[in-house]
Amino acid sequence: MNLITPEDDRPAHAVRSVDGDKAVNLWVLRAALVALLVLAGVVLWATNTWLSERFSENTRVRAELRATLYSGQLQSELQRNSVVPMMLARDPALISALSSGDFATTSARLITAQKDIGAASIRLLDASGRTVAATDRQLLGTNYVGAPYFVDAMRARDTVFTVAPSEHGGFEFVYSRVIADSTRTLGVIVVGTDLTRLEQSWAGISDAVAVTDSTGQVILTTEGRWRSLPLDEALAIRPAPSAIERAFQVTTDWSNTPADAWVKGRAVMQTETRIPFRGWRMYNFTTYESIRERVFAVLAMEATVFAVLAAAVFYVLSRRAQRRTVAYMRESADLRALNARLTREIAERERVQRELRVAEQTVQQSSKLAALGEMSAGVSHELNQPLAAMKTYLAGARLLLDRGRSDEALSSFQRIDDLVDRMGSITRQLKSYARKGGEAFEPVDLRAALSSALTMMEPQLRARPVRIIRNLPRKPVMVYCDRIRLEQVLINLLRNAIDATKTVKDPRIEIGIETGAQAVVTVRDNGPGVSDLDKLFEPFFTTKKPGEGTGLGLAISSGIVADFGGRLTAHNAEDGPGAVFEMALPIYDPDGGRADAPLAAE
Repeated sequence: MNLITPEDDRPAHAVRSVDGDKAVNLWVLRAALVALLVLAGVVLWATNTWLSERFSENTRVRAELRATLYSGQLQSELQRNSVVPMMLARDPALISALSSGDFATTSARLITAQKDIGAASIRLLDASGRTVAATDRQLLGTNYVGAPYFVDAMRARDTVFTVAPSEHGGFEFVYSRVIADSTRTLGVIVVGTDLTRLEQSWAGISDAVAVTDSTGQVILTTEGRWRSLPLDEALAIRPAPSAIERAFQVTTDWSNTPADAWVKGRAVMQTETRIPFRGWRMYNFTTYESIRERVFAVLAMEATVFAVLAAAVFYVLSRRAQRRTVAYMRESADLRALNARLTREIAERERVQRELRVAEQTVQQSSKLAALGEMSAGVSHELNQPLAAMKTYLAGARLLLDRGRSDEALSSFQRIDDLVDRMGSITRQLKSYARKGGEAFEPVDLRAALSSALTMMEPQLRARPVRIIRNLPRKPVMVYCDRIRLEQVLINLLRNAIDATKTVKDPRIEIGIETGAQAVVTVRDNGPGVSDLDKLFEPFFTTKKPGEGTGLGLAISSGIVADFGGRLTAHNAEDGPGAVFEMALPIYDPDGGRADAPLAAE
């Protein structure tokens, strides 16, 4: 007895129709898969090209910023040691030792100076080139009459910088200067600069760093084999790759643009930075590994998405071919799918809630770190000048004590004590800037405050000829404020004016005080002016080069003037080049005080 299924009762044309539907579904499935593969290839290629260019540009920008930081460190180290020979060349003890030939305590004196200054080494050579005193006592008696730093110093009679081959390999970076009395040349002081620690710090962050002199010779590098070679020859030092390594490079570098250079068999991106010192240049080499990893991560994600789409297309089309066999399971499948979807939604909701809590904690911590970073940058910006002045006074006091001029040395210590008080005031000012409050208000003569600010700026004004034009009233102009904070504002305005006139042939700063309904202090320079006045008083906005300013000076000054009940504004001069800063303050009434004097912070 034959069993008859419902399909056996179908007519022939119905069976042929079902077979035709299956054939059509098969062709649709194949066409969909081919189209999906083509689309996947196009999208992956476009994504690889776009992301490679974008990530490469981001990596290059970071490398340029890093190179700028490295070059600034190198310049700072060289400039710090450049003034040491001039100071030691004027030391009466060294001059006396060379004149008398008694060098019993000279080496100990040089060792003490080395510890105070932080130089790598100090040597004292007599007129014949013989080492008569040194921080390294093993060098005593060594003759350097043919050394470039001795010959150049004897010829130039000024501080000279020399890069000479070192006895232990590499190079020795020295400053030298001749020592002479009123009648004859006595010897040469040689100060060595240690730049190897900079190489060590670079090696911990960058893939490779090299510094070349004006001839293109590598003088500083994180790669020991490159030293003393031209850069092209140094980059040519590359181990021969094996067949497996060549195949690996071909498969891994297909997603990158052509390499700028090769370091240790790896393709790298080369960044060049000019150092404004004797034609030196810095080269920073960064590998493409981070770019490749990020690009491959995105490509892997896209490939996964297309694989899921292909599986989804196959699944949908297969369901159409099998819809009659699974019809009785549809309801139970829908229920299971709904249950699974609800489970996923519940799990997703719980995950989002956990991430939201973590995000809230992260935002709070970021806010704390941002406030801490702003305060730290402000302290660094405001304390640099008093610290530099203290260092100068200490060095001067040491020389005065050595010469037996104790009274003058005591005056230097008094200046240092005043600077310490000023640093304490600065920290209180930054704290006041944070809480928008004021302290120590008293009647202050604007003319006396301006004179004190100019006195603090004397070192910078002596370093570069700047013409100061003052237009001040003969009578006192009294305002009610904190004198220390007022001087801080004036110093910031004067410092910005000096910086703005660095590139001007005839730098000029005009300072004026006018009285009327308010007392107005005007500081005008003949620099290039300000391009973006809207953001000028925002924190961390600066028009200076990276590493020359934090962008907090004007923001802090504006807050201080606001605490005084006044206003700090800026505009470009209409009758010529330059910027004009105006600080308007209420005039102090000696009978009734100042009506709008700020309240002390609680």
